[in-house]
Amino acid sequence: MKSFLLLVFTTLITFESFAWGATGHRVTGFIAEKHLNAKAKKKLRALLGQESLAMAATWMDDVRSDSTYDYMTDWHWVTVETGATYDQSTKNPKGDVIMTLERIISELKSGKLDRKKEIEAIKILIHLIGDIHQPLHVGCCDDSGGNRVKVKWFGQETNLHTVWDTNMIDGTKLSYTEFGEALGVPDAATVKRLQAAGVRDWATESMTHRKQVYDIGKGTLSYDYSYYNMPLVRERLQQAGVRLAGVLNAIYGK
Repeated sequence: MKSFLLLVFTTLITFESFAWGATGHRVTGFIAEKHLNAKAKKKLRALLGQESLAMAATWMDDVRSDSTYDYMTDWHWVTVETGATYDQSTKNPKGDVIMTLERIISELKSGKLDRKKEIEAIKILIHLIGDIHQPLHVGCCDDSGGNRVKVKWFGQETNLHTVWDTNMIDGTKLSYTEFGEALGVPDAATVKRLQAAGVRDWATESMTHRKQVYDIGKGTLSYDYSYYNMPLVRERLQQAGVRLAGVLNAIYGK
C-alpha cells in the first residue's frame, strides 16, 4: 500500500507542484542575502555573477520544461506519514527533498565540484530549502501534497497545494522585495536558533503544521483562510531565508 501511495504522489506531483511559486522562492533568496557574511557574499558573487539569490531561487522550476532535468522532478518533495519519521518512511528511489538537500550540502562543503556543477548545486540548494519549508512539500496520505484536495479560492476552482504555493502570497499584491522587507529582520538570538536546526528538523516542522493547513471546512476558501494562515506563510518564508544564509555562510563564509 505504501508503495502505491508513493507512486500516486510521484506521478501527480510531477505535473502540479511548484512550491511557493516564483514570488515565494524569491522572497527566500532575498531574505538570505540580508544574512550572508562578507566572505560568503564575495564567493557567491564570483560564482553567480550578477545573478542574485532571489533570481537564482526559481531555477529548479524554470528547467522543468527541459527534459534534460527530468531526473530532478522528485527532489522537490518527500512523503512522511503522520506519526512516522523520515527513517521509518518508504524512500523514493528517484530521490526526495531531504536526501537531496543533505547530499548537496555535503558536496558543496567538500569543495570538490567543478565550477558548473557547483553553480548548479547552489541553485538547487536555494530552491529546495524553500521547498522543504512549504508544509505541503513534506506530504502525507494519498492526496499528492494537497494537489488532490480540490477547493474554491475566492470562487475559483483550484487545489490546496496551489493555494499555499501561490494564491495566498500573490493575493497580497506585493513584489518579492516588498514582501521580504515587510517581514522585518529577526534578532540575533532568533537567527542563531533558526540556523542551529538541520534539514530533518525543517521537515519535521512542516509536518507539525498539517492540522492547520488542512483545516479547510467544506473547501470554500477566501479571506478567513488567508487571514488565519498568512502568519505561517510569512514565518516559513523567513525561516527558509535565514536558514539558507546559515548554510551558505557555513560553506563559503569561513
